[in-house]
Amino acid sequence: MGDGGALCPPLTARYRSCMNHAEIQQRLAMAGQAQRAGRAAEAAQIYRVILDRAGEQPVALNALGMGAMAAGDTARAADFFRRAIAADPNAPELWMNLAKAHRLAHDDAAEEAALEGALAVDQRHFMALVRLAELLERIGANKRAADRWSGVLAMAQAIEEKSPALEIMFEHARTFVADQRAVFATAVDEALQRVREGLTTSQRRRFDAGVDHTMGRRQIYTNQCAGLHFPFLPADEFFDRDHFPWLSILEAHADTIRSELEALLAADQPAILPYVAMAPGTPANKWSPLNNKLDWGAFFLWRNGQRNDAACARCPRTAEVVESLPMADIPGRAPTVVFSLLQPGARLPPHTGVTNVRTVIHLPLIVPPGCGFRVGGETREWRENQAWAFDDTIEHEAWNDSNQLRAILIIDGWNPHIREEEKALIRAFYVAADANGYDKTVLDV
Repeated sequence: MGDGGALCPPLTARYRSCMNHAEIQQRLAMAGQAQRAGRAAEAAQIYRVILDRAGEQPVALNALGMGAMAAGDTARAADFFRRAIAADPNAPELWMNLAKAHRLAHDDAAEEAALEGALAVDQRHFMALVRLAELLERIGANKRAADRWSGVLAMAQAIEEKSPALEIMFEHARTFVADQRAVFATAVDEALQRVREGLTTSQRRRFDAGVDHTMGRRQIYTNQCAGLHFPFLPADEFFDRDHFPWLSILEAHADTIRSELEALLAADQPAILPYVAMAPGTPANKWSPLNNKLDWGAFFLWRNGQRNDAACARCPRTAEVVESLPMADIPGRAPTVVFSLLQPGARLPPHTGVTNVRTVIHLPLIVPPGCGFRVGGETREWRENQAWAFDDTIEHEAWNDSNQLRAILIIDGWNPHIREEEKALIRAFYVAADANGYDKTVLDV
């Protein structure tokens, strides 16, 4: 709408008088009614009367600014909006209108200043964030634009019903932020290449994880213990082999252990049990698809600290090797030593263990292509005869996407960061707790 021509002679000083609040509101209502009826010139004249008789009224100034902007007079519109802001600096919509006037005038610096003004009033003003992100992207300030688009995406989660236009905008924001992160990450990776040279994967693993988290390439997972959570231990996904020099002993006997497993599987009665066996009446949960099924099978040599003599007799060399290792020993709970069998197509859902006082050791024995294992933010492929140690209280999952059986030996070890005197205290705790009715939650993988 335009300002229009005057309907009556300009007011002179002798006609000016103060309006009270009720009169101002009445005149504003009259102007609004005229504007809605399409009588733009009449509305503009009323607004000018209000300004002349009542001083700087932000509603009237804003309305005249909108009219000037609609008429293509962006300079005059901007002047009205600045006057409105001077009268009411805490109204973000006035800043937004000023920003629009500057945008139509292609004044990028002035538009940015106006949008920052709106955000100074309300840091979570959605459209101010959107317009500022668009402006910064338009002028090539990509790093700052990515930061503003990230703010837009953070607020998007609170919008329950998103229009198609909003969905398109959010998808653009996600793509833009991802692209800028990739550019930034590439630059950082190139700058760090020389520093990383000469370091082993183990030496730089924690640093790389920190950088990847900063770049948004991975998540940092924490311990989630259903039972005893031993505090102040490093929440490490895969432990360094240096903590477990005896892994080489286990690996040296891998062929023998595999031979005993294969003989067991070939027997008429292999005695493989479902790994998941929930009590009747257990509510449906993520383990229900595996409940009482051999998709995930187990042959226990030790279970919850108890040696299964009959099972060990069927795999005597395996039992002998295992007994020579410094396994975790907690009365009624550890060690558990088990052949874990995952059938073709089976998948274990993301889950966490019971306590971080122990470490879980895997010795891969039969691993066809297509099998994988994720602990926290790191995914690895098993390699036959190569053992590893991990903290199972960090979210982990496993899968067998092949058409063959996958089989590993699982052994409980102590968390390498627990001291000998602490191990004795842990053993004593469980003995005392069980004697006084503690819930006997077992240490299962």
